Amino acid sequence: MSAQGGDKPALRKPVFTKVDQLRPGTNGHTLTVKVVSATPVPGRARPGAPASSSRAPRIAECLVGDETGVIVFTARNDQVDLLKPDATVILRNAKIDMFKGSMRLAVDKWGRIEATEPASFTVKEDNNLSLVEYELVNVAE
Repeated sequence: MSAQGGDKPALRKPVFTKVDQLRPGTNGHTLTVKVVSATPVPGRARPGAPASSSRAPRIAECLVGDETGVIVFTARNDQVDLLKPDATVILRNAKIDMFKGSMRLAVDKWGRIEATEPASFTVKEDNNLSLVEYELVNVAE
């Protein structure tokens, strides 16, 4: 695929981020991660949702990581099928959500997840970024 025709701008080559470079409140990350574990979260239909959409979203908390560390990834609906233990995936345009003071990685409708070749790295499981608690500090202007 080449962008010779001048009709489409050339896609920027993604800059791959390592897990230990993730920071609260950041987004637009592209990472290659291996899924360490996936734990389904019991689904609850949202209160106040119309009865027709009462199917609870499927959510799984997946521990994903690379050779620098691990982080909890919140997989939703079809993402749950891609994030199976031992799978290697590329997360494109991932963002950091804060949940109870800790970082969670997520891919919303603006990003995507693609399965890729099994990773050659060993996941560094003793550096779990989701175990680091952040405190919201209001900075005076």
